[in-house]
Amino acid sequence: MSAPNRIDARQLLEFAAAVYTSAGVPDADARLLADTLVQADLWGHQSHGVLRLGWYLDRIRNGVMRPAPKIEQIVDAGAIGLIDGHDSVGQVVTMHATGQAIARAKAHGIGAVGVRNSNHFGTCMYYTMAGARENCVTLLTSNGGPAMAPWGGRKKIIGTNPWSVAAPAGRHPPLVMDMANTGVARGKIYLARNKKLPIPLGWAINSDGEPTTDPQEAIDGIILPMAEHKGYAIAVIVDLLSGVLTGSGFLSAVHSPYKTAEKSNCGHLMIAMNIEVFQPVPEFHARMEQYIAELKSVPLAEGFDEVFYPGEMEARSDGRNRMDGLSLPADTIADLKRIAAETNLSDRLPF
Repeated sequence: MSAPNRIDARQLLEFAAAVYTSAGVPDADARLLADTLVQADLWGHQSHGVLRLGWYLDRIRNGVMRPAPKIEQIVDAGAIGLIDGHDSVGQVVTMHATGQAIARAKAHGIGAVGVRNSNHFGTCMYYTMAGARENCVTLLTSNGGPAMAPWGGRKKIIGTNPWSVAAPAGRHPPLVMDMANTGVARGKIYLARNKKLPIPLGWAINSDGEPTTDPQEAIDGIILPMAEHKGYAIAVIVDLLSGVLTGSGFLSAVHSPYKTAEKSNCGHLMIAMNIEVFQPVPEFHARMEQYIAELKSVPLAEGFDEVFYPGEMEARSDGRNRMDGLSLPADTIADLKRIAAETNLSDRLPF
């Protein structure tokens, strides 16, 4: 039961799924698409949550994302597969690739599936954690529309290009890393704009090349890479794996989900490694528990109450938000009301 003034995640999921079903997305696919958004909110990543509900809807309405999937198997070669998403919903294509990579890993020890001509799929960790639940260590990369410039340049031609690695962790929730190679995911800047908050210095420069704390100037300008040239280099590698290797778009040929009238051309690469080929699964889980215990055993730095392992904060946030309900920014709520009115689904809103 949600706390007062908070939104029940299950009801929000039902509403979001109904929105996509109304746009012609098959029921199971609509539910998957909706679940990726609500799950991001549950994890505390509102930049990738229902804030994006209308963006995907507009892409379908504008004919640049297929509501019903068309997924073509281009390569089927033992441990390796390659699929063409033909502009289908990114979540559907990527979950297909995830399942295929896991199946190939179970058969061959490792499975690698490339994806071309897909769409933005939400959070990377949604898919790598699916692999972790199947006792695989998984790695997923994806490229995106131009957001930052090559190190030393002043024109944005490379995406935030996120990647994720996940592994099961015994009695603990999975250990999972999910990050963009910019100093911050672009969605967090959109979230700051929705909340009418400034962004920290160091996140972006404006179109004149000057540091900015204005989220709109950042969106119109250039987002900076994490760790300077190192973040740029990792973004290039992610683009190589996701775009060049798979035969999909790369660099400026990829368009972001925010540009709702342009085909995405993005690509992904999912790799799954079957743990039981490396060692008995119970042994791996015990080693992961030992690993996490050692991480948490170090003395605390000033200002910190606890050491978290990657993915632990999201797991705790999920538990709290499922129990207490979600709190969404006012602008996001207003946008959901607009979408509900446009789709005649106002009676399905959970607030």
